Amino acid sequence: MHGTGVPLVTPFDSAGRVDRARLRSFVDWLEDGGVDFLVPCGSSGEAPLLTTDERIEVVETVAETTTLPVLAGTGREGYEPTLETTERAAAAGADAALVVTPSYYASDDAALDAYYRALADDAPIPIYLYSVPKFTGHALSPRTVASLATHENIAGIKDSSGSLESIQRLGRHTADESFAVFVGSGSIYAAGLAAGADGGVLGMANVVPRRASGIYRLADEGDGDAARARNAALVELNRAVTAEYGVPGLKAALSLRGRPMGEPRRPLQSLGEPARRDLASVLTAALDATPMDRDRHN
Repeated sequence: MHGTGVPLVTPFDSAGRVDRARLRSFVDWLEDGGVDFLVPCGSSGEAPLLTTDERIEVVETVAETTTLPVLAGTGREGYEPTLETTERAAAAGADAALVVTPSYYASDDAALDAYYRALADDAPIPIYLYSVPKFTGHALSPRTVASLATHENIAGIKDSSGSLESIQRLGRHTADESFAVFVGSGSIYAAGLAAGADGGVLGMANVVPRRASGIYRLADEGDGDAARARNAALVELNRAVTAEYGVPGLKAALSLRGRPMGEPRRPLQSLGEPARRDLASVLTAALDATPMDRDRHN
């Protein structure tokens, strides 16, 4: 996999169930927006708040709808439930599994190295590491990642540290392997690509898929200045729907774009009116600063 991936927001109906029809429509919209692969059941998809059956329902719906590669979030706190979810996701049509580092017991890198190796030995699809210290309190070290990259069934990493240094070090330490490094923070996407990253998995791509994927297209065409300018114009929107307002912000922004996704799962709460007004202003500014040649709704 390479290019721009979307960590899909999960839509819920009025009863709080996964809304498969709305999910299919959303996948079509994202695919038309030029993204390169889809990532159901990640952090933006409220994966920790979904049951295993719901995760598989989401993965199956996405895989049935899209022609793009599907990188399914299957990480849980323990080895057995993670392997089970990975096996079921593979049967549902996932091409690979994105596995977040277990965090509850604060495992060190030696334990995580053994965990990922065992999982990769047993998993029926390739494993991508997911390092997101914002949520787990632990960042996989580049040297540990380099060791894991030698495993034939460990295919890459999503690094959501927000650190350009981390992206640069990951690229250098894994340069001799067939191993993808994905930027997990939209604010440094263009810089990460310039540093050698293979693409990104960006929460903001849910809201502005054509604009987000355009950063990769511009960089791939050799127009680094335009890629950086596009990225800079989207930094405030990226911050609003990630660090500032999180999943409720993503769902509010999608509603503002005519793509309502239902309420977030408890304990998350929908944005209040002042926050929605602020988000609407940020979204409008981002759209105005990045006019598209095609459909302005992408």
